[in-house]
Amino acid sequence: MSIPKEINNTPKTILVAPLNWGLGHATRCIPIIKALQESNHIPIIASDGIALAMLRKEFPYLQTIELPSYQIEYAKNGKNFKWKLLQNAPKMLKAISNEKKLVASWIKQYDIDGIISDNRLGVFNKNVPCVFITHQLNVMTGNTTWLTSKLHQNIIKKYTECWVPDVPGQPNLAGELSHSNNLSFTPKYIGPLSRMHKKETPKQYDLMVILSGPEPQRELLETILKTELKRYRGDVVFIKGIVEKEQKKEQLKNITYFNFMTSRQLEQTFNESDIVLARSGYTTIMDLVKLGKKAFFIPTPGQYEQLYLAKKLKEDGMVPYAEQDDFKIDNLPEVKKYSGLQCFNNTPDWKKLFGVFEI
Repeated sequence: MSIPKEINNTPKTILVAPLNWGLGHATRCIPIIKALQESNHIPIIASDGIALAMLRKEFPYLQTIELPSYQIEYAKNGKNFKWKLLQNAPKMLKAISNEKKLVASWIKQYDIDGIISDNRLGVFNKNVPCVFITHQLNVMTGNTTWLTSKLHQNIIKKYTECWVPDVPGQPNLAGELSHSNNLSFTPKYIGPLSRMHKKETPKQYDLMVILSGPEPQRELLETILKTELKRYRGDVVFIKGIVEKEQKKEQLKNITYFNFMTSRQLEQTFNESDIVLARSGYTTIMDLVKLGKKAFFIPTPGQYEQLYLAKKLKEDGMVPYAEQDDFKIDNLPEVKKYSGLQCFNNTPDWKKLFGVFEI
């Protein structure tokens, strides 16, 4: 029996909950939140830490609620990354358990009709349609990849749908991360997600540096780059990736420092910059694809996913990279030998995708 049209058009209240692991998960939810608003649905944002702080700045008039922190920390030495995550596992599991209880109470309190979770493992409830967003159908952890991938897939299959921000088949952006055989569910490939738009603007900067990710690795890279950039002669804009109450700007010789930027400022600055120096986080990659930029990547030490993506894009002839301890500013001219990140013309059909909440 077909659903009457007037019921079909009823606005839905949708909980959107990105993981607070740097800013990537939160920023890639921005186009989803905007699409929900454009479809006359009512988004409620749930996260914690800098991810929640950034989304509050981006959407000051939307309802926001705080989730328990997963307390994700990186080891100072990348080789200890897995061990550090294992140490943090009890705290993380407790946060996930608390998430489930909170979500169950919020469904009643806020009359929530559906959930979009970007890698938040406890943001799920069997009483409403739930979507899980991930580009990691396979979770890279070195020699334990088979186990972490299977565990992740077992969590995903509980959800009504899994949306993957990549394209099916070849060529694609995330390779083995976002494409997997023998799954017990069928993922929906929705194309790269980005809040950015390409514009023709006069060039203001030779180099844009943008940092993100959990501490202490964000700060360690900031220290390395500040030293290396002393030998760089071009104009630089350096965004530290520290979300604070007030935006701070500082000019030191040829370098303009910002603690953070809003999406609109970032979009303008990306367009005004010749090349970009950044982590090889997947959200950064999707933004650069949308903008068709040339870049140089420095993967986060110990994070297998970022190293895999950096290697893949180098092998594809798109972007060079260096490991953090090996990076020298003299590496930057390598960018000229690579094609840069090419645009995948794939716009999500939001109306069709949001149909999941009509169940």
